[in-house]
Amino acid sequence: MERFQERRLLPLSGLLWWLYMLLEWIVVLCYWLISSLQCLWGPGDYKLEIEEMSEEQAVIGEKHNKSLLDLLRDKHLRWQLLSLLVIIGCIQFSGVSAVTVFSFNIFLEAGIPVDKIRYVTLGIGASEVLISMTCGLFIESVGRRALMWTGFGGMSAIMALITVTLYLKDYSPVIPYITVILIFLFIISYGGGPAGIAPSLANEIFIQSYRPAAFVFTGLLRWLGFTMLGFIFPFLIAVLKSLSFALFSCVCLIAALYVFFILPETKGKTPLEISQEFKNIRACGSSKEDVMCLETKL
Repeated sequence: MERFQERRLLPLSGLLWWLYMLLEWIVVLCYWLISSLQCLWGPGDYKLEIEEMSEEQAVIGEKHNKSLLDLLRDKHLRWQLLSLLVIIGCIQFSGVSAVTVFSFNIFLEAGIPVDKIRYVTLGIGASEVLISMTCGLFIESVGRRALMWTGFGGMSAIMALITVTLYLKDYSPVIPYITVILIFLFIISYGGGPAGIAPSLANEIFIQSYRPAAFVFTGLLRWLGFTMLGFIFPFLIAVLKSLSFALFSCVCLIAALYVFFILPETKGKTPLEISQEFKNIRACGSSKEDVMCLETKL
């Protein structure tokens, strides 16, 4: 009888061993998650972050991730989609892609000697990398909206100056080098503003269920704009020459005005709060609440 009971306890002892290993694995996993959070956000209890995620999850409920078609059909997300369309589209047509891809033709048009163009191009690439890394250090203290509209505004002013220097390149041997300095400043304005903020914009202005579709929409805008610019810019610079940069200046100015007057600040706000601010945007002097009030009176 005792041997029979021992045989019955053998499987139970194996099960206890597996439970012990499972608990040990859970403890290690929790420790790893806490260490990762502390490495990412610094020391703290993260109660506020957990509450924000819980509120967002309560709003989402059991909803699955939305498709791109669902994103385009949702009327409550029109301002978010328009913001992505304006910002990503203006970045693609701001001239930064033209400067990086067609740098040889641009510097040749500016009057830079052929044997020095490669070094100027290398310096532009290095400056873009350095300023983009530096942007991440003060993005939380300054705010995304301020960095973006000042970046676009600086790009617009610099492109206007480049248009003038390209037109006056034959009047002085110093002017081509002034053009190079302006292009460096243009890349710095781009890397210190739009380049560091635009990639995370879709993650901040959409809730979790719409983010995958928003990233797909952003990728489509980027590649569509890049392809269109690749086809158009060689003919544009051949026909308009220096005036093509005036068009880039106008595009950057449109983006700066849109961000300054319409795009809400996302610093220190949850996706739900940002979505509510988009809903409260006034269009043509009237908000959604004003229209509802007018309908009630009528």
